[in-house]
This record gives sequence, structure tokens and C-alpha cells, in this order.
Amino acid sequence: MDFEGIPVDSFVGPDSPFDIEVVGAEVSVLVKQILRASQMLEAGNTEEVSFKSEKMTTIVRVIDTNYFVALTMAPDSNAGKGRYALRLLAPQFKAELT
Repeated sequence: MDFEGIPVDSFVGPDSPFDIEVVGAEVSVLVKQILRASQMLEAGNTEEVSFKSEKMTTIVRVIDTNYFVALTMAPDSNAGKGRYALRLLAPQFKAELT
């Protein structure tokens, strides 16, 4: 997804209760704000953002200045495995987008 909320590609499981495009658009707003805060604090580049709610866990991995990948899953899913998968796949995604 790009930081304007436009999906490059998506996959939705058959039992997902959420509209992934709406989730992605809302997440892009949140991630942009976090990127700006990180810059203002001179904390370095943001690599990952995650949040957990009652009905979902979302992990965002920043690919570059234009794109990020988001993984949304059930709140009882293995978030560590999701984080690991995104960290491993991010270089491949970056290569495909550039």
C-alpha cells in the first residue's frame, strides 16, 4: 500500500470480517502521523508499527518512503511470527516495487 492509502495488492482470508481496503486507508493515515512524529523527534526512520485491538492485530512494515506492507490478523494470532515474516519479506517487496 502506498502512504496515500492506495493498495498495490491485497489478500483477504475467506472469513475476514473487515474490508481490507478501508483498514489499509485508515492505517496509512496512522502510519504517516507516526513517520512525521519520528522525524520531528529525530528518532530515525520508522521501520515497524503495530497495534492491537479487541478484534484485530495489525503489524505495519515500512518498505520505503512510498510504500508499506500491513498484516492484519485475529488478536489471538502469533504476532511474533507475523512480524518475522514481514521483516523477511520486506526486501523482496521493495525489489518488486522499485
